[in-house]
Amino acid sequence: MLKPMQLPTQLLRRKANSHKGDYGHILILAGSSRFSGAALLCAEAALRAGAGLITLGIPKSINLAVIKNKPKEVMSLPLPETKEGSLSLRAFSRIGVFLKKVDVLIIGPGLGTDKTTSALVRKIIKKINLPAVIDADALNALSNHLEILRNHKGRLILTPHQMEMSKLFKVDLNLIKKNRKLVAKKYAKYYNSTIILKGHHTVVTDGNSQCYINKTGNPGMATAGSGDVLSGIAGAFLAQGLDIFPAAKYATYIHGLAGDIAAGDKTQMGLIASDIIDEIPAAIKKST
Repeated sequence: MLKPMQLPTQLLRRKANSHKGDYGHILILAGSSRFSGAALLCAEAALRAGAGLITLGIPKSINLAVIKNKPKEVMSLPLPETKEGSLSLRAFSRIGVFLKKVDVLIIGPGLGTDKTTSALVRKIIKKINLPAVIDADALNALSNHLEILRNHKGRLILTPHQMEMSKLFKVDLNLIKKNRKLVAKKYAKYYNSTIILKGHHTVVTDGNSQCYINKTGNPGMATAGSGDVLSGIAGAFLAQGLDIFPAAKYATYIHGLAGDIAAGDKTQMGLIASDIIDEIPAAIKKST
């Protein structure tokens, strides 16, 4: 049986006179007319993982639908959109102002691949100087623009699965499959980021001395929205003050453990991403 990993006291202990601002404000830039659920999953996971404040930056046309379905505790920031219902480059100025109010950025879940949206993603990542989780379509936006990562200050968590890793860094997929740890370490080091290379025995590395191979999780977690949940947890741990690598490491562990707990009840076949979110508190409790 896997020995439980204990979470840092920085996450587990809260001062009696604390307030929501002590646990970080996250801006999640996510969602589109087709993929509003990704934004919601990411936001709820971040809440369950302890973040103090969450704002969802979403296309304005889906704001009412999101408000009806989002956790009541989550705030929304309706933003200019493209004709196809994804975030527009015209949203940049408003996002830039709002970024001054937050502690962490999560960008990517459900954004879509519109050229204008991808240009917005690149412009934001160039601008930010706060910790960020880059996931899903935001990773796709950086393909062919790796100088943005190379020139960044290095407070980024990248969360690719193997196909995204191959596309982003132009690496042969079979090479990644056979050398997951080596490939993750190489590109994390070169691009001064922490990489969570998702999959069976997820690899988490900063490319230098720190590398963690995760043993929690199960095949039932290969389901729509599971990666959005992981990004939410990682962002929450960053918001609560963990450094980049520990946030990625502990988020990966808790994500997998929550999935294992959920599968014990729902079965691997019946597991969905919302089930993982429901078990985040139980996973945290097991890790105290």
